[in-house]
This record gives sequence, C-alpha cells and structure tokens, in this order.
Amino acid sequence: MPAFSFEALDPDGHTTKGVVDADTARAARGLLRARSLVPLAVEAVAGGSGQAAGGDAQGNALNPTLWRSRVFGSAALCVWTRQLAGLVGAGLPLERALTALADEAEDERQRGLVAALRAEVNAGSSFAKALAQYPREFSNIYVAVVGAGEQSGNLGLVLERLASDQEDSQALSAKLIGAALYPAIVTCIAFAIVLFLVGYVVPQVANVFVGSKRALPWLTVAMLGISSLVRNWGLWMLLALFLIAVCARWALTFEAFRLKFDAAWLNFPIIGKLARGYNAARFASTLAILAAAGVPILKALQAAAETLGNRAMRADALDALVLVREGAPLASALAGKKRFPGLLPMFARLGEQTGQLPVMLQRAATQLGAEVQRRALQLATILEPLLIVAMGGVVMLIVLAVLLPIIQLNQLVK
Repeated sequence: MPAFSFEALDPDGHTTKGVVDADTARAARGLLRARSLVPLAVEAVAGGSGQAAGGDAQGNALNPTLWRSRVFGSAALCVWTRQLAGLVGAGLPLERALTALADEAEDERQRGLVAALRAEVNAGSSFAKALAQYPREFSNIYVAVVGAGEQSGNLGLVLERLASDQEDSQALSAKLIGAALYPAIVTCIAFAIVLFLVGYVVPQVANVFVGSKRALPWLTVAMLGISSLVRNWGLWMLLALFLIAVCARWALTFEAFRLKFDAAWLNFPIIGKLARGYNAARFASTLAILAAAGVPILKALQAAAETLGNRAMRADALDALVLVREGAPLASALAGKKRFPGLLPMFARLGEQTGQLPVMLQRAATQLGAEVQRRALQLATILEPLLIVAMGGVVMLIVLAVLLPIIQLNQLVK
C-alpha cells in the first residue's frame, strides 16, 4: 500500500507531521480527518510516488465519462457481488473482503475501483456512500439495497439476494435475446438475398428478352420495375430510412412523445404483452429486494419505478406511489393501473394479508418472468417457419418472373 507524508493541524492548533498508509492521497486525507487532524499537505513518499500516482490516475480513469466503457459489465458485476456476499457472509470484515477482491481482480480497472472503495471504507465512509460515488458502475437500486443491508446488519444476506436478482435478470434477458436472434438473422439474410436477386440477377436475365419486342408477362414487368427502383434509388431509400431512424431516436428524447410512444407500444397484440410482462417482472423483483432489505415502502416504490424502461408503466408506478403515500394499500394502488398485469396486485394483496410482502412479490416476479419467457419462445417458434415460407415465396416470385419469358419463348418456337 502506498505511503504518504503529511503535515496537519491537531485539535490544539499545533502542526504535526508524519506518514500514513493509504491507497490514494484522497484516502490519506480522509484518514487524517478521522484522527481529528486538519490536513495541510499530503505527498507521496519516495518509492511510493509512482504507485500513488498510478492510484490517482486510476481514480481519474474511474470517473464516469462518455469515452470509457464501464469497469463492471452486467455479468462481471453479478460475479463480483456474489463473491463479496460470500466473503461478508462468512464473517470476514468488509475492509478485508474488499482487499481480497482487489488482490484477486485480473482487470487493472476493476482492481483500481475496488481499491478506491476500500479506501473510502477505511476512511470511515459507509459502503453504500462509497458505491454512490460511482453511479456509472452501481445503480441507485444497487446502492439503496446495500445501504439497507448495512443499516439492518445483514449485508451478506442482502448481497446474496442482490446477486440472485441480477442473475435472474440476466438469464431472462439472455433468453429473450436468444429467442429473437434466429428470426433476426433469417430476416437479414433473406433481405440481402432478395436485394441481390432483384438488383443484379433479374436485370441480367430479363434484358435478354427485352430485345425480342414481345410483350413480357406482367410479373416480369413488375419485377423489372422493382429492380430499376432498387438500382436507381436504393441508396437514397437507405439514406431516407437512416434519417427517419435518427429523427425517431431524437423524438424519443422528448418526454411527452416518449410517453405516448411507450403507451402505444404496450397496445400491440403480442409485443405489448411481452413488454408489459418484462417490465412488471423487473418492477416486482426490485420491489421485493428493497422491501426484504428493510427499505421503507415509499422509497422502495420510488426506486423500483426508476427501473421501468417503459415510460407509461413508470408513470403508473409513480401514480401508485402517490396513492400509497395517501394511505391506500399497495395492492389497491397497483390494481387501479391496468398496464400492470393482474398477477402483480393479486400477489401484493396476498403479501399484505399474510405479512410476507417481499416473498409474494418475488413469486410474482418469478411467474411473470416465466410467462414472458414462454411467450417469447412461442413467438420465436412461430416466426421461424413463417419467415422461411415468406422467403421462399419471394424467391419463387423472382424465379417465376425470370422463367415466364423463357416459357413464352418456347411456346412461340413450337
């Protein structure tokens, strides 16, 4: 650990000098303040300057910027949380647990981040407060749950639940992506094949028959028109689509438009149900973790509402928060919001009646997640053959457009 020489004022106003061990100069100043000293100067001692400077550089690198990726990805954060939960749950002090994780970290940026967290804890800061200094790495939900675990004295158990929730969320997201991946690949390949056939193959074959001055079949004429459109205006159409996508993305930055768009998205027959179920599952899971950690219900509702990606459902959750603040039960407040699946207020009501609200909310999240997964897999199973049939139909039309003039020519020869 780097060493820093310091000059500080003691409570009597006398100047004192010495050396203190800390990860960074900032942590050294925090240790001095914890000793009731006012730091005047803190400098790295010889032999430790390079390390300290590296620590400061690492600390600067950890500041949230638009130019650097996150230190912890979703999977890495889940693993790290599980490891920390195991160490703390085994009775290891938090400072020693962070030291062990910093030593075991293979990535230099992760090692620097954990070391910075350890320094803040050593300086007397709470773990939640230390995490809050890195909002890009640790969400408000993560910090709130950890803070509740510290206050209740069950940090290890809370971290275990937090890691389990992250694993469940990642598993659900992975299954949804997996279900949509194959149809997306088939669609892209089919689109590329059709563009190649229409833009290159059809003109090459059909131009042979244009010089015969015979009337071509209507399908061939239509295909030649489409081919001409693609060759002459294809790039402009792609540019127009790109501009439309950019404008749509810009429009979604306006809250009013985003609210209407998300509300309309929920009304789609199949995709809307998937979006509603996925958001409700995340909301219920987050609310269950916060409630189990001892977070007050109003604060838990506020935090859980922020996890909703759909603005319309987030607005409903905040409206439910207002009703709960006015004295309404959670189940009644959620039942009045039709965008939430009926399963959620039903389990919330059972939880309030039995005094096991976190358990029932977690069960609701599990069932909602399973239902979303089932619907997504069912949709993917139906889309796969439909896309193949559609691709085959389009290719068949293109082949017919090429073969019909040949058949017509053969009949004339006979």
